Amino acid sequence: MKKIYIVLLTLGLLACEDKVNVNLPEAPEALVIDAWVNNKNEPQEINVLKTQPYFDNSVPIGVSGAIVEVTSEEGTVFTFTEMEPGKYTWDPATSTETIGDELLDYTLTVVAEGQTYAATSRIKRVPPVDSIKFTFKEERNPFQPEGYYAEFVATDPVGPSDSYWIKSYKNGVLLNRPFELNIAFDAGFNEGGNIDGVVFIQPIQDAVNPLTEELDAFEPYEVGDSLYVEIHAIPNDAFTFLQQVQIQTQRDGGFDEIFAEPMENVSTNIENVSDSPNGQVVGFFSMAAVSGNGKRVSE
Repeated sequence: MKKIYIVLLTLGLLACEDKVNVNLPEAPEALVIDAWVNNKNEPQEINVLKTQPYFDNSVPIGVSGAIVEVTSEEGTVFTFTEMEPGKYTWDPATSTETIGDELLDYTLTVVAEGQTYAATSRIKRVPPVDSIKFTFKEERNPFQPEGYYAEFVATDPVGPSDSYWIKSYKNGVLLNRPFELNIAFDAGFNEGGNIDGVVFIQPIQDAVNPLTEELDAFEPYEVGDSLYVEIHAIPNDAFTFLQQVQIQTQRDGGFDEIFAEPMENVSTNIENVSDSPNGQVVGFFSMAAVSGNGKRVSE
């Protein structure tokens, strides 16, 4: 019986090599608003784009002529200026106002192609990045080459429902491949973890190491390399959005895809608030307070 099973499995895998042409129906265009704004003293960018067919690998089309504003609950209006088609920027260097007071609500308003879209987000408290450590580890197995491995140390403040997006920069370059997305709810992985008011758990600390090209192990740092770690305190709905992004993007392909969740648009907090709504919107608006710390590897 075991031999028959192996033969059937082999035949099934061979059958999977046949080329399949999938004809997907064209869905109506939707507006994409990509608005992740923070309190760093640098230009803030909001992108207004159009969706495109699933198999279209071209650069998304930017929407020109939109009115893009972020308004604090105190009434301060930050106007984002179009720099190129679909790219709208606000630069703190050209303003006497500042974005980013903690525990304030901010409202995004986008007027594009005769429609008005809006969303609200709140800036939450952010813990400091206390330190960054590099430890030299000798090769133990093929999944851990010899070299320096990093971890950051930070403590989630006491009190539940804090969400974070941890961003890591190796030699000034953001680690932004899908499997390098590093998010936390309180000091753990998700809301049900009940890990509050303590140091972030080890897997989150370790995720500041870049992955190898094969995505099967961490790649060590070398002497002279630098690491800068930022903690972005994000609203809980932004955490949920990024969790859904993980599901849609962290896909190994191959046989595992048989059991994977189907591809779909992730949730959005942006609404079409026009008097006569016409058209779908996707994307997300999030405000964040940011802390950071960096270190260079030395012998």
